[in-house]
Amino acid sequence: MLKKICFLCFTATLLIQAQQPSTTPQVVENALIKKTELAKSSLVKNVIFENIGPTVMSGRVTDLAVNPENPTEFYVGYASGGVWHTKNNGTTFTPILDASETQNVGDIAVDWKNNTIWVGTGENNASRSSYAGIGILKSTDNGNTWQNMGLKDSHHIGRILINPNNPDEVVVGVTGHLYSPNQERGIYKTTDGGTTWSQKLFVDDSSGIIDVQTNPNNFNIMFASSWSKDRKAWNFNGSGANSAIFKSTDAGNTWTKVSTEKSGFPTGNGVGRIGLAIFDDNIIYAIHDSQFRRPSEGKSNSGSNMLSKDDFKSMSKDDFLKLDNKRLNAYLKTNGFQEKYRADNVKQMVRSGNVKPIDLAKYLEDANSMLFDTPVIGAEVYKSTDGGTTWKKTHEDYLDDIYYSYGYYFGHIYVAPDNENNIYIYGVPIVKSKDGGKTFTSISAENVHADHHALWINPKNPNHLINGNDGGVNITYDDGENWIKNNSPSVGQFYAINVDNAQPYNVYGGLQDNGVWVGPHNAREDKSWHQSGQYAWESIMGGDGMQIQIDSRDHNIVYTGFQFGNYYRINRSTDEFKRFDIKHELGENPYRFNWQTPILLSPHNQDILYLGGNKLMRSMNQGDDWTAISDDLTKGGKKGNVAYGTLTSISESPFQFGLIYAGSDDGLIHVTKNSGGTWTNISANLPTDLWVSRVIASQHKKERVYVTLNGYRWDDFKAYAYMSNDYGNTWTSISSNIPASPVNVIKEDPENENILYLGTDNGAYVSFNKGQNWDVFSHGLPNVAYHDIVIQPDAKDLLLGTHGRSIYKTNIAPLQQMDATMTSKAITLFDIKNTRFSPRWGRSWSKWSNAFEPSVDIPFYSNTSGKKTIKVVSEKGAVLNEMNVESDKGFNYASYDLTLTEKGRKALLKENTSIEINASENGKYYIPKGTYTVQIGDETTSFEVK
Repeated sequence: MLKKICFLCFTATLLIQAQQPSTTPQVVENALIKKTELAKSSLVKNVIFENIGPTVMSGRVTDLAVNPENPTEFYVGYASGGVWHTKNNGTTFTPILDASETQNVGDIAVDWKNNTIWVGTGENNASRSSYAGIGILKSTDNGNTWQNMGLKDSHHIGRILINPNNPDEVVVGVTGHLYSPNQERGIYKTTDGGTTWSQKLFVDDSSGIIDVQTNPNNFNIMFASSWSKDRKAWNFNGSGANSAIFKSTDAGNTWTKVSTEKSGFPTGNGVGRIGLAIFDDNIIYAIHDSQFRRPSEGKSNSGSNMLSKDDFKSMSKDDFLKLDNKRLNAYLKTNGFQEKYRADNVKQMVRSGNVKPIDLAKYLEDANSMLFDTPVIGAEVYKSTDGGTTWKKTHEDYLDDIYYSYGYYFGHIYVAPDNENNIYIYGVPIVKSKDGGKTFTSISAENVHADHHALWINPKNPNHLINGNDGGVNITYDDGENWIKNNSPSVGQFYAINVDNAQPYNVYGGLQDNGVWVGPHNAREDKSWHQSGQYAWESIMGGDGMQIQIDSRDHNIVYTGFQFGNYYRINRSTDEFKRFDIKHELGENPYRFNWQTPILLSPHNQDILYLGGNKLMRSMNQGDDWTAISDDLTKGGKKGNVAYGTLTSISESPFQFGLIYAGSDDGLIHVTKNSGGTWTNISANLPTDLWVSRVIASQHKKERVYVTLNGYRWDDFKAYAYMSNDYGNTWTSISSNIPASPVNVIKEDPENENILYLGTDNGAYVSFNKGQNWDVFSHGLPNVAYHDIVIQPDAKDLLLGTHGRSIYKTNIAPLQQMDATMTSKAITLFDIKNTRFSPRWGRSWSKWSNAFEPSVDIPFYSNTSGKKTIKVVSEKGAVLNEMNVESDKGFNYASYDLTLTEKGRKALLKENTSIEINASENGKYYIPKGTYTVQIGDETTSFEVK
């Protein structure tokens, strides 16, 4: 597992900045209503999307709800992939949140007696990809329908508790906004099944409730943990003085703070996320992500000959020049300085005044290095045996290698229901203790993902555990000695996707915490690989998978990597990996690389590669050597613990080499027309400070460029999309009727310049008039975040990369023909794919199996809604079959099962006496080899059975 060393949460100085107003819940609600209305009238509502997986790597689980009377039935909540239900112990899962307006899940709770499901929307982890929700949802029909029960401005919900003796009494811990302060956070309670809510605990507008637990045998006794945090795009402060533990003895109606200075539990600004577990009224455990600094161990390098970067921070010029060259070279080599920086020439640079000794320390420091210079305490476990009055740490040593630098991502502890000393804590990895937290052992395994978020302990068999992690669901029956992997849901969290030009073409994708994967676009997504031992998709990179570029001359040459600019050239035919060695110059500040660092192969020369830091880098030789071809194209970054002031999008015009656009995370867009010789800021007339999610040079007009901006990191959910026809000198908004939701991607159609595709945090859209208005895709697509869009031009396939439901695909050949003529005609028939005759039609290989029944889609466009008659006609004009279908205004897809009516069979036999048409095993007659005409009104098209 690649340790995410850049996932930070240590206390840092917060900057005061004018906060952009967050989007109100009323605007969000109106946008959801608008999207529903758009779907009803959309011209593309019948365009069918197919989910092509992959599934085996799964996605981030946030919660589990298991039937205590029948643990083979349970629900799984995924961070951005919805809620899935199994009745067969995870052998198969069914999505049940698809009918709702979001797939973002923080917590789930089930009233098993009455089959009522509660979902707190909005992931409860404060990750950079923890999407906001729309309140609390309730279903009484296993997810067929959902009712929003309120708390619509909560954004993120930490915990839901249902009174087992009164299912209308529910207590909810609301975490609140991630990127902005808000009032709707704290503890809320309903006694009427969610019709009304009462706020029972409010800490402050930046501190929410991350966990609430109750005694399984006494609903009156509850403990809750508040969490003070502040996330910005450039900084995350995951601790504060108002992070604390509270207790209620009246089922959540009133609360008392119990983590006082006298209690023994930490207090003050270093208190981070707290997770809770209750054994009984007296015994309570808490896991704490301590952001207090570890005390200095008083170590000194005085006894060592090795130099450290701290030595250079106060070193004078004279002392530096007196350094032994061997010692200096050892420091330079050990710390990865470029080959040109060795003792003799570095000393010359210092003599000349071009470089100062402190620069040899700054060379190694980026937005994250200070974490390891001043390490935090990290994970620690506390126990109370007197109902929370006093607390004592259970262990003496540091619990290293549990939280690393991102304890805010975990924060859960569990106690076995039959033994107060059996506890489990989550992080990287999962560990258990059998002595009340004095010692711990790992129960991770080779088939269990490293990052853990949810656990269920069977109260009737405590050795039976169900685990939810960043890689899905695992089950054990021997207390973690061995695990079963239960990954069948398609819930991959893709950041970026791409395709090559192989036959059949391959699809590539970079995933949150699951690396980079590649597989054929037509791979079967079923369990047949259990027999063959070969899953169609394969992993080619670890870590958090990022962008991918594929050499159009040789699809074995792939450029990809993981977070913060760690990229490689991969030769898949030889398994060679070449890491990009991109170094700033001594005396310069280190380059800053975005979490999703952009890369781009030049459309003019596939040896030329661009990569965006805070400057634009270019390699002329496939990534072997790199040169910065710009100055800093951002506002210069901000003080904080997350890399910021970085490039996020790069595009080069296919019309001219060196006509390049670059967009940044702090709202700047630049263009160069001379390969970086000069750059012009073209973002002055656009909204400020927003994340440039895409800048796209048109492939149809040299002067045209598209831009999308994203306000998610300000809790600004408006849609921002723009077009320019003069290299960005002036801009026109093209967001028009897109419902409010942050925009992640825009894509031009390669054949029809009027067609644009766009993805938001809640939907995928198409425009047939360059953004004057948009139609929403919906058939087979959930309300999930769409992060990337790619088109395979030869196959005419549109692929959508989602952050939570893997990858969807549809053929857009009919859409690409949209023009004014089509809208004026009653019917437009599109090409029907030829098919190959098979003697299997209507038959099965065994009498115990279902017959194979073929079909072809008949795509057509209708400019009115209503009933249409479709005829299948022989070459000599005989009607072989006839279907009546209901069509909508727009694109339609009728399914034809390739059968003949009895009358049609006789007519065809009369036309051609040399053929035989016998009934298949299922009693149906199928058309033989030949060419056939499909007719709707006066419009016709043909297809062939080969």
